Amino acid sequence: MNGVALAVFIFFFLLVTVVGFVAARWRRADLGHLNEWGLGGRSFGTIITWFLLGGDLYTAYTFIAVPALVFGAGALGFFALPYTIIVYPFVFLVMPRLWSVAHKHQYVTPSDFVRGRYGSRGLSLAVAATGILATMPYIALQLVGIQVVLQGMGIGGSAASTLERDLPLFIAFAILAAYTYQSGLRAPALIAFVKDTMIYITVLVAIFYIPAKLGGWGHIFDAAGQTLPHHTPPGALILPQKQFVAYSTLALGSALALFLYPHSITAVLSSAGRNVVRRNAAILPAYSFLLGLLALLGFMAIAAGLKPATNNLAIPELFNKMFPDWFVGFAFAAIAIGALVPAAIMSIAAANLFTRNIYREWLRPDATPREEASMAKLVSLVVKFGALAFVLFLKTEYAINLQLLGGVWILQTLPAVVLGLYTRWFHRGALLLGWAAGILVGTWMAWSAAFKSVAPFTLFGLDTTVYPALVALVVNLLVAAVATPLLDAARADRGSDETAEADYREEAAPPIEALAEGPGSRS
Repeated sequence: MNGVALAVFIFFFLLVTVVGFVAARWRRADLGHLNEWGLGGRSFGTIITWFLLGGDLYTAYTFIAVPALVFGAGALGFFALPYTIIVYPFVFLVMPRLWSVAHKHQYVTPSDFVRGRYGSRGLSLAVAATGILATMPYIALQLVGIQVVLQGMGIGGSAASTLERDLPLFIAFAILAAYTYQSGLRAPALIAFVKDTMIYITVLVAIFYIPAKLGGWGHIFDAAGQTLPHHTPPGALILPQKQFVAYSTLALGSALALFLYPHSITAVLSSAGRNVVRRNAAILPAYSFLLGLLALLGFMAIAAGLKPATNNLAIPELFNKMFPDWFVGFAFAAIAIGALVPAAIMSIAAANLFTRNIYREWLRPDATPREEASMAKLVSLVVKFGALAFVLFLKTEYAINLQLLGGVWILQTLPAVVLGLYTRWFHRGALLLGWAAGILVGTWMAWSAAFKSVAPFTLFGLDTTVYPALVALVVNLLVAAVATPLLDAARADRGSDETAEADYREEAAPPIEALAEGPGSRS
């Protein structure tokens, strides 16, 4: 066990724990209302939103998995870089419209919007259930990131007892559950300042310090180019032609899916204005630069001659080999804290979905705002410890497989949520049929490919590999497009639309009655 690294790690972990509990008094408000507990009062400005979204989207598993994929496969691992660049023009165009209509009608979740836009409880339920299912294994993967860090410090290795392996993880998430329950979205928003600063320091130090010890970038790329073809399966320093389709569909599909996740939308809706969303779409690519530097750590691990038991251990082993013990503790703390921020936001987002679109919509329609907030707090605990059970009692690969499915599933909400911001041409029943078709096709393709990120696909006699989520989305859209005129011809009820075109463009204050009586009330 690395005692110095562990001591530094514990210090920073305790620091963010204090910050998490103090957050309840930051911008003091009545956290007994879902609008305050689950969305931070919709009051976060540009800087806070930037840190919150950065902490939300760039998770601990990202900091472990992206360089691990580069370590194992080479160039294919860099698909994460273009997808985080593609996504921000999408955010700039689409998310301000969602913010405006949600602000006007006090929507807390994307399912709230779908319910209001289409007057469909069934479609709203489908979107909510998809969001919750896609989020649960994502939270579990944050635990995987913490596990890897703990193993890097000598805690919880293969020789450890069950208690030694699992107790630190349980303590970490018990602390997370406590301050999230008390402080709501304010806790991860405040902790994100600490987390992002530590991550930037770690990566910038690594990008200069480690190459200097390894003989420079020329040696690093040369070692990677010689070693990758001998991996199983073979990797490559330069992307081979046969991987072009897989690479591009992974990038495009991941970009379209990223801001459909409930935690991403929660961070957007917590912003103080639509211009805050636009400004963040312009400056968040700074994190893409960070991600590109981070991916290069995979090549450094190859040049360092590491042979970890799993690719996920490549970066912890690299840090242990290259850094002094005190900085190892600092870097590992940055990664672990990088798990706490998104895990907190994800659990809040899932709790919002359950409370607003299942509990209130189907089980207790007359719930008061305070009852809503109380239920959301309880559900956030259930979600966290459900994710903990994933890691403690099931194989880690189950969480990874389900998270891959999560990307496939969440993309099937795009027609109802994103296209619904621009048009109501699609029939609500057709959107539900398209959603079901996309879920079935995407799940089948992922299952048949043993839950790998890409699956074999044949089109017009051309055999290739693609990201299943995109194929499923095309099926989804085709079914919805064909079913819409058929349902209209059968005079099937389209439901009512409680929104108006002006709601998507204006930054108007919500009506007084919405604040006084609505589900997001702060009265």
